Amino acid sequence: MRGSIKLNTRARPHLLLWSVGLALLVAAIASFAEPFDTAHAKPLAGSASAASAPQTGSAPGLSNDECLACHTQPNMLLSAGEDKVLLTIDKAGFEASIHGKEQVACTDCHADINGFPHPDYSKDGLREFNYSLYQATQTACQSCHEQEALNAMSGVHQQTLEAGNHNAAMCADCHNPHYAESAAGREEVPDVCARCHSDIAATYKESVHGAALIGEGNPDVPNCIVCHGNHNITDPRTAEFRNNIPLLCARCHTDASIMDKYGISTNVLNTYVADYHGTTVTLFEQTSPDLPTNKPVCTDCHGTHNISMTDNPQTGIALKENLLGKCQRCHPDATANFPDAWMSHYNASPEKYPLVYYVNLFYKFFIPAVIGGMLIFVITDIIRRVINRGKGGAH
Repeated sequence: MRGSIKLNTRARPHLLLWSVGLALLVAAIASFAEPFDTAHAKPLAGSASAASAPQTGSAPGLSNDECLACHTQPNMLLSAGEDKVLLTIDKAGFEASIHGKEQVACTDCHADINGFPHPDYSKDGLREFNYSLYQATQTACQSCHEQEALNAMSGVHQQTLEAGNHNAAMCADCHNPHYAESAAGREEVPDVCARCHSDIAATYKESVHGAALIGEGNPDVPNCIVCHGNHNITDPRTAEFRNNIPLLCARCHTDASIMDKYGISTNVLNTYVADYHGTTVTLFEQTSPDLPTNKPVCTDCHGTHNISMTDNPQTGIALKENLLGKCQRCHPDATANFPDAWMSHYNASPEKYPLVYYVNLFYKFFIPAVIGGMLIFVITDIIRRVINRGKGGAH
């Protein structure tokens, strides 16, 4: 029994040789193996191979630091046809922006980028490059700014883009995604619009509205988006927009809390609608808003972006000679006395248009007196006839 469990001492040298060989093999394999991060199945950050390994395919976990390692290089330019695209990002500026403060990752917006080389955007000029980039990042804008994106889909800018004109504004043209601190303030809006509409913005800044907004910081005057909308900007060249202009202007000009500050009548809409011009335009606006009418709206007399004070010596329509020129656009045969028929949106009063006021006052008494007298005459005549018929029946 003891002999059955006794080790074979002759086999010990072979066992020792196998053990040594196996240990040497393991050591040889280990000497060529890279240190490995078992948690993420990639080379450890401290290894030599990790420092030299390309980053392609290492994302979707690309960090902002990885992106900015390249994109903070000065004068980083990309050729797009005859144009140059600046790819340099100011890290401090980005971190101070609303996106930076909210810790938005680069790949949250540039979701199509997961390494290098990047996707190949259009190189047929700056606008085509921006449009192809816009298409790639549009979903990202929608994911955070859903309502704004929905509004923009019905706006003239988006419709123009979809029609093939890529000069129309895209999100990043108005809201710089890397440096915008917040939405533009009232006074900043004209400068944002001026990036595309420079001539119109310059004209607006010289107008009574623009001068009051930019020069005085007046909160009562409209800027671009008050009249045109924000993301859902409608096409101002359509008949529907033109027919709606009286109601658009009336938003402010019928508000007594604003107009009383400046001594401006709030009856502008009522007096306009009451005359022939306004009645016709209102009818079109309510029944056929998309059909054009040749009757004047507010902007035909007051101007659009170049609206001036009504007493401006050169352009103010409170001056008879200036108003006559406006009238003659539609009424070429109008004489010097033609504008006297217009009461400047004011109701007649002893101070303004006293003759009209007192004539109206006379008729307020004269007409009821005449009609009332006739009614009295008719009623008394009927009573007398009934009495007389009664007396005749008694005989």
